[in-house]
Amino acid sequence: MSFKNIRQLPTPEWIREETGLSDELKKIKKENDKQLKDIFEGKDSRFLVIVGPCSADDEDAVCDYMNRLSKVKEQVKDTLFIVPRVYTGKPRTTGTGYKGMMHQPNPDAAPNMVEGLYAIRHLYTRVISETGMPVADEMLYPSNLPYVSDILSYIAVGARSVENQQHRLTSSGIDCPVGMKNPMSGDLSVMFNAITAAQSPHDYIYNGFEVLTSGNKLTHAIMRGSVNKHGNHLQNYHYEDLMLAADMYDEFGCENPAVIVDANHSNSMKNHLEQPRIIRDILHSMKYSQRLNSLVKGVMIESYIEGGNQKAVAGEEHIYGKSITDPCLSFEDTEKLLFEMSERISAIR
Repeated sequence: MSFKNIRQLPTPEWIREETGLSDELKKIKKENDKQLKDIFEGKDSRFLVIVGPCSADDEDAVCDYMNRLSKVKEQVKDTLFIVPRVYTGKPRTTGTGYKGMMHQPNPDAAPNMVEGLYAIRHLYTRVISETGMPVADEMLYPSNLPYVSDILSYIAVGARSVENQQHRLTSSGIDCPVGMKNPMSGDLSVMFNAITAAQSPHDYIYNGFEVLTSGNKLTHAIMRGSVNKHGNHLQNYHYEDLMLAADMYDEFGCENPAVIVDANHSNSMKNHLEQPRIIRDILHSMKYSQRLNSLVKGVMIESYIEGGNQKAVAGEEHIYGKSITDPCLSFEDTEKLLFEMSERISAIR
């Protein structure tokens, strides 16, 4: 065996007991969870905005960003339901590079996943405590979920993971909305197979037990664009793409039909400044079609304090609040976009 044990991890039960939410924060989370559920079940017409840094690399900068976001939230709360994107694990295409706070709580230091587990739970808790907003993260590794499932209110399964059986079965036992991204190939049937699987009950091995899940009826689609065999980005946020997703929901018979559109990644062709234009296009499609108005529940936006990105460097060269992974929209531009979205949603819903 070429595996080398580095350190023993505490059990999920131990960490959750030691760093659990206070009763007050549990009440806040419960109310946020109810509102999210109502949006996906069509009982709440507000538009969902999952927004935040590509990667949560710096606790203070992330919380600074979220506190700024919270002030905007109060001004748009009648039309938009804002969920902070606090992504602590990053999938890497080649397996190299910064893998997120879960791996490296300090991007300048060596990986330490024990410290990482404590760091991400502390970060999540700070966001909820300081802003009253729910927390979203990607389920990069299903084995990590028991360490954080008591805190997260929204979970995404990425384009590289959506075909994985463990992700699908684990999603079937999660108690909050789970978004399944279309795969890198763009084949929407893969995404809908994942949604179907996650909405169904399963008996499988999880966290050291044989478990039986009940199925997660709030599992839904995330359209994020794709990459063809030549490496070209292909977008799937246009009217025709969204109508195709609506037709496939009918074909597959999934419950609570819902689409979230990721405005970055391949949909923006990796140009973060395209996100506002893409969102305007989506809202125009929703205004044109009542079917899409009901189907499209929200968008994802990659945004941080400073626009663009930078290399992961320490010292004076590091710019506070600027992404060290994918480029992000600046907070200033994000704020303007959120106010614009609120006006547009108010006119069509």
